[in-house]
Amino acid sequence: MNKVKFIYNPYSGENAIINKIDKIVKIHQKNGYTVVPYRISLGSPVDEAFDDIDDTYKYVLMAGGDGTVDNVVNCMKRLNIDLPIGILPVGTANDFAKFIGMPLNIEAACKQILKSKVKSVDLGKINDKYFINVASAGLFTNVSQQTDVNMKNTIGKLAYYVKGIEQLPNFRKIKIKVTSDEKSFDSEMILMLVFNGQTAGNFKFAYKAAADDGMLDVIIIEGGMVKDLINILIKMLRGEHLEDVNGLIYFKTNKLTIECNDDIVTDIDGERGPDFPVEISCIKEGIKILGVKNI
Repeated sequence: MNKVKFIYNPYSGENAIINKIDKIVKIHQKNGYTVVPYRISLGSPVDEAFDDIDDTYKYVLMAGGDGTVDNVVNCMKRLNIDLPIGILPVGTANDFAKFIGMPLNIEAACKQILKSKVKSVDLGKINDKYFINVASAGLFTNVSQQTDVNMKNTIGKLAYYVKGIEQLPNFRKIKIKVTSDEKSFDSEMILMLVFNGQTAGNFKFAYKAAADDGMLDVIIIEGGMVKDLINILIKMLRGEHLEDVNGLIYFKTNKLTIECNDDIVTDIDGERGPDFPVEISCIKEGIKILGVKNI
């Protein structure tokens, strides 16, 4: 018997996955798989989803946003479960799923996963936690953490932009110290992003990033003048900001440390990350994925 562990987050996006479960089961049964579902519940550990895991399971299918994927991947790493994963993008942003070329249509995504071969891609690690897409600190980075679930489900990605605008009057420069073999930085910054993927909030910030090069793409917006920030943001919208832009530092590395004495939080794919200091590294080919199309 070939089984698929299906872990879904009913709170993701606009709760759309709830009406798609029968279709997911039907497509898999037609392809010889038995779907064993597990519903993520607030307050219950995802570890319970894997209580019955054995060699009859061929992969783990998860439906949710980047935070859901991170949560499940971290659980799998803790439990030493080395099965491939498939991602159904039903969250608000779905940055990593879009990066690997997953369609938003659930039926099309299932078929793409079932027809694909396993590909090993890189995985980020921050202290003792893993992330698939981006770790960040500074302006806007805790927007997802502070955005109400009901607000997300009502107005989707617009909820992030609304919450981000609320932060602008209070934004401040933050003193950090970044150390890596490739680059060091010891000064004030406004925003720092460490990418395993390419996008954050559907903006393609790390357009030079690759998912299987064993490297992370680091972007730091320095704490310069407001006019410099506006110029950088314009170039970001145009996709020109990694080409020697004044006030922005960009480099690739497989390992870096960040120190900060300010009372700010880190963010990993929309969820709260560890407190400073942090060590971030790239685990080359750290996760097996089905359905990869773009890379």
